[in-house]
Amino acid sequence: MPWPPAADPHEPPSFPLLVNPYETDRLLAEYLLFHYGTAAEVLPPNSPQGMGAAVDFAVRTVGHFTAGPVVRALDLGCAVGRSSYELGLTSQQVLGIDFSQNFVRAAQGIGAGPVRYIRQDEGHLRTQMTANLPPGLEGKQVSFEAGDAMNLRSDLGAFDRVHAANLLCRLSEPLKLLQRLPELVKPGGELVLATPCTWLEEYTPPDNWPPGGTLEWLKLNLEPSFELLRQGDEPFLIRETARKYQWTRSQVSVWRRKSG
Repeated sequence: MPWPPAADPHEPPSFPLLVNPYETDRLLAEYLLFHYGTAAEVLPPNSPQGMGAAVDFAVRTVGHFTAGPVVRALDLGCAVGRSSYELGLTSQQVLGIDFSQNFVRAAQGIGAGPVRYIRQDEGHLRTQMTANLPPGLEGKQVSFEAGDAMNLRSDLGAFDRVHAANLLCRLSEPLKLLQRLPELVKPGGELVLATPCTWLEEYTPPDNWPPGGTLEWLKLNLEPSFELLRQGDEPFLIRETARKYQWTRSQVSVWRRKSG
């Protein structure tokens, strides 16, 4: 049978609607492992040298903020929440926002207790896993909500720290977020952006990609209100199966909001 099914030649073909991948159980499981999995749970036996350095990405990006306690922190594109909870170690209040309802529910659930999920190993082989909030992390000061990073609600207020990891190149109009950031970060506050710069048409129309390098584009749009403090790279690793991994290097930039 042909796909899509044959139809009236005078009618446009009908295709099934694509499902948002970030609402699927498969992606939810991958991200729970990505955020909360131990090295033993994520890495293959006898993993290549250096592969372990890509574990705990959601912890390492938060480490780019200047040390010290603050009042409010915002985690945009928080996924299943590990960075939000890490921000809670030094912030009195943390808000995590993600576009995926599935991710937000999981992030909220982990604050209350273990969350079970299925790790894909090979074919029909799967392993029952449990995601736990690591010792020392508490959820009392951390809250989550679903939201669109390009159209955030107007009453969020300003924050001492804003964290957005692997978000920009998954937005259809990333410039909308960049234009909102001066309002979201208090004068003297810090912004940490991490992006693998994987600009893809299925997420962002090419007309909305940076015209050149991503960092230069960020400078052009942020430097009127922000000072670039430092930049670097952080590798990350997403396990799809026991034999298939995504190893990626994310570009990290740290910015301080200018006064006035």
